[in-house]
Amino acid sequence: MKSTTRGTLAAVLTCVAAAAGAASATSAAAVGTVPVPVPLDGVEKSLNVALPRIGGEIPLPTPGAPEGPRYVEGRLIPDRVIPQLPVSGGVPGLDLRAPLPEVLGDGFNHVGLDAPASDLRTLSPGLTLDTPLTAPNPDRFGLPDLQLPQAGVLTPVLQTVPGADLGLGQGL
Repeated sequence: MKSTTRGTLAAVLTCVAAAAGAASATSAAAVGTVPVPVPLDGVEKSLNVALPRIGGEIPLPTPGAPEGPRYVEGRLIPDRVIPQLPVSGGVPGLDLRAPLPEVLGDGFNHVGLDAPASDLRTLSPGLTLDTPLTAPNPDRFGLPDLQLPQAGVLTPVLQTVPGADLGLGQGL
């Protein structure tokens, strides 16, 4: 294969890989939340009154891969018998614009609340156990020692940073 053919083929493959990467990045970002509009246009027209504009975003939860059990020296049962399951999602978002009548004049001002969907990372509860017997003891001819049985609950984790903007403005 000539060097010009190899160079052309490499350039085409680079462009295809870049396009595929960009398409997967935009589709993953687009799937993160589902917009939820609240249609009030019909009520607004039938009552001939300005109503608030309301919309929201509902995030889609995506489960992750659990961290497997960890084998600890001296224990018969691995640590984290029931592993914690990570779930990524988000806190639902809200977009609200409500009209405020002006004290002087015929126009409307508005009050707006914008609380975008924010990321949420969680870990489900887990369980760790230990048996009443230890590992084989070479000093006792391979027989295990007795110990108190142990059980522990791994606490769930919740991490998020929500935010909101409240403001006043002209028009609706």
